[in-house]
Amino acid sequence: MNRQVLATLLLSVMIALFGIGIIVPVMPVFAVSLGAGGLALGLIIAAFSVTRGILQPFVGNLSDRFGRKRFLISGLFIYALVGLVLPEASSVANLIAIRAFHGVGSAMIVPVAMAYVADMAPLGQEGRYMSMLNIAIFVGIGGGPLLGGVFTDLWGMSSAFYAMAGLSFMALLLVLFHMPVLENKEQKAPRIGVFSALATMLASRLTSGILLARMGTMIIMVPTMAFLPLLMNQWFDASGKQIGIVIACRTLVNALMQTPGGRMADRYDKVRLLRIGCLVISFVMCLVPLAGNFWWLLALFVILGMGEAIIWPVLGALATKEGRQYGQGTMMGVYSLAMSSGVFLGALGAGISMDQLGLQWSFVNIGVVVLILTMVAAWLIRTGRMVQEIENDVTG
Repeated sequence: MNRQVLATLLLSVMIALFGIGIIVPVMPVFAVSLGAGGLALGLIIAAFSVTRGILQPFVGNLSDRFGRKRFLISGLFIYALVGLVLPEASSVANLIAIRAFHGVGSAMIVPVAMAYVADMAPLGQEGRYMSMLNIAIFVGIGGGPLLGGVFTDLWGMSSAFYAMAGLSFMALLLVLFHMPVLENKEQKAPRIGVFSALATMLASRLTSGILLARMGTMIIMVPTMAFLPLLMNQWFDASGKQIGIVIACRTLVNALMQTPGGRMADRYDKVRLLRIGCLVISFVMCLVPLAGNFWWLLALFVILGMGEAIIWPVLGALATKEGRQYGQGTMMGVYSLAMSSGVFLGALGAGISMDQLGLQWSFVNIGVVVLILTMVAAWLIRTGRMVQEIENDVTG
C-alpha cells in the first residue's frame, strides 16, 4: 500500500510542478507586457506566497485530522483553473489576484505531499525519503522551463499557460483514480491546534533554526527564477530557449544529486552539510552579476543546483524528525510557511533593490542576506540539538 501511495504521489507532484515550471520563463515577460515594473513583479510573486503561506499551516493541521487526499485533489483543480485564467489577464492587478488564488492551490499540494512522505519515512531514512520527493519537485520545476521556453518561441505565451492547465488536470485524475486514501492511523503525535503548535515550535531553538534556515534559503527563489529572464534579456538578448536551459539545468542538477544528498543527510553531520550548502548558494548569488555571457551564467546555476542539493534533504530530514512531535501535516505546513515567507521577503527585497539600485544588485544583496540568516540558523540548530540531548539525558 505505501509503495503505491508513494509512487502515485511522486508522479502526480512531478506532473503538477512540471506544469508550474512551464510558466516560469513566461510570467515575468507577460507581466512586463502588461506594464509591471520591478516592485510590481515582486508583488505578483509575493501575492502567491502570501496566500500560500497563510493557508499552509491550517491545511497541514487539517490533513492530520481528516486525511490528505481531498486536499491534493482540490489543490490540483485550482492549478488547472489558474492555467486557463492567466492568459485572460488584462492588467497587473489581474495578475496579482490570479496569483493569489494560485497560492491557495499550492497550499493544498506541497505541505500535504511532504506530510505524506514524512509519514512513510522509517527512522534513520528521513533524508532518503525526502530526497525522493525533492527529485519529483525538481524534475517537474526543472523540466518545465525548458519546455515553456520552446512553447513560447513556437506558439506564444498563452500556450505555456494552457499546458500548465492540462498537466495539472492530468495529475488530478492520477490522484483521484489511482491513489488510495491513506489515513494517518499510526500518527501518535497529539492533535494540537495550529497556533499552539506554532508557539511551541518558535520556543524551540532547534525547530526555529530549521524554520529560519528554510526561510533564508528560499529568499533566492525570486531573483533566480522570476528576475533571471529579465537579466538574460537585457544582457544577452537571450531567447526563451536559453532562459529555459539555465533555469532547467539548475533544478535538474539539484534533482540528479538528491539521492546522494539524501544519503549524506542520513549519514553525516547535518549542520555541517547545511553550512556548506548555504555558503555555496550565497557566493553564487553574489557572482551572478559578473557572468559575462550565457555559458558563465549556466555554469553558475549548475553550481547553485549542487549547493541546493545538499541543503534540501538535510532540512527535510530535520523537519521530518520534528514532525513526529507536532504531527507531520502541522510541521510541514509551518515548514512550508517558512518557505513562502522566504519567497515573499525575496520578492519584495529583490524588487525594491532592482528599482533603487539596478537589477544586478538585487542578486548581490540577496546573497549577503541569505548568508547571514543561514549561518544564524545553523547555530540555532546546533545549540538546539545540544540542549535537546541534555534534556533527554536528564529525563532518561
